Amino acid sequence: MKIEKPIAVPRMSDAAVKAKTGKTWSEWFAILDKAGAKKMNHKEIVAYVSERYSVEAWWRQMVAAIYEQARGLRGKHEKPEGFEISVSRTLSVPVSAAYKAWNDARLRARWLGEKGLIIRKVTPDKSVRMTWIDGKTSVEVNLYTKGDSKSQVVVQHRKLPDAKEAAAKKTYWAEKLSGLKQLLEA
Repeated sequence: MKIEKPIAVPRMSDAAVKAKTGKTWSEWFAILDKAGAKKMNHKEIVAYVSERYSVEAWWRQMVAAIYEQARGLRGKHEKPEGFEISVSRTLSVPVSAAYKAWNDARLRARWLGEKGLIIRKVTPDKSVRMTWIDGKTSVEVNLYTKGDSKSQVVVQHRKLPDAKEAAAKKTYWAEKLSGLKQLLEA
C-alpha cells in the first residue's frame, strides 16, 4: 500500500511519538489508512486506536488529530467544535497585574477596546473565561507566574468558524497582547 505524502508535517518528532506509542508517524498513517480511517470521524479514529493499541488517552487523541491533518480531514487549528488558536506573551509584571488588566473593565477597555464580551468565570490570578463579543466563540485566558515580577498570558480563542477567521484572530490577539504588554510595562 502506498502512503500518501502528509499534508501537514507533525509538530512532534517520530522519536517522540514512537517513545510514547510504540510507532512512528508513518507507521500510524499506514495502520489508520488500512483501517479506513479516512472515512471515520475523530471519535471513531480514537476508538479504533483505543481498542487495538495500548496507547494513553492523550496520545490516542494526538495520533487521531495528526492523522486527520495529514490526510486533509482537518485543517490547522481545527478541532471537532471549530477552529482554535492560541497566542501568548511574557510580561515583565506580576501575575496579579496581568489578571487585573483582564478583570477590571476600565483597564481592559484601555488595551482591548472591545465591548459586549461576557465574563463567565474568573479564578483570581489564574484564569478568565468569557464569551466573545460575537456571542458564539469563547476565549480562555490563563495566567502563569514566571518569577517575582514576570508572568505569562496565554489566550485561547475557541469555536471559530473557519481557518480564515482563525488566522485573523491569531493576528488580532498577537496585536492586542503586544498592546497589553506595552501598557503594563510602561
